[in-house]
Amino acid sequence: MLVTFSSDAYADITLFGDQAMQLIEMMGHSRVVPGAILAADVPAALATLQRAITDTADVAKNADKNDEDDDETKEDQVPLSTRAFPLLQLLHAAASENADVLWHN
Repeated sequence: MLVTFSSDAYADITLFGDQAMQLIEMMGHSRVVPGAILAADVPAALATLQRAITDTADVAKNADKNDEDDDETKEDQVPLSTRAFPLLQLLHAAASENADVLWHN
């Protein structure tokens, strides 16, 4: 499944379903598709997502320090912060232009 995020303030962003669901949940919303964030709630969702991504990155760094045996597996993984970047850009634009954010499959 693919999930597309859209806003009048930015180009559409399409993510794989499992990653999209994780990011939606990290914004403080349920894993319901379709869904939406009203313009007034976008700044809070953006802040919540940024905090969650930072926390996730910190946990991953600590895990990497403790487990250096799996180098081949780590090379194949794309960090969540990298996958979330386009969505963060969309949320920033929506917050700046006071626009709603929608997602659907």
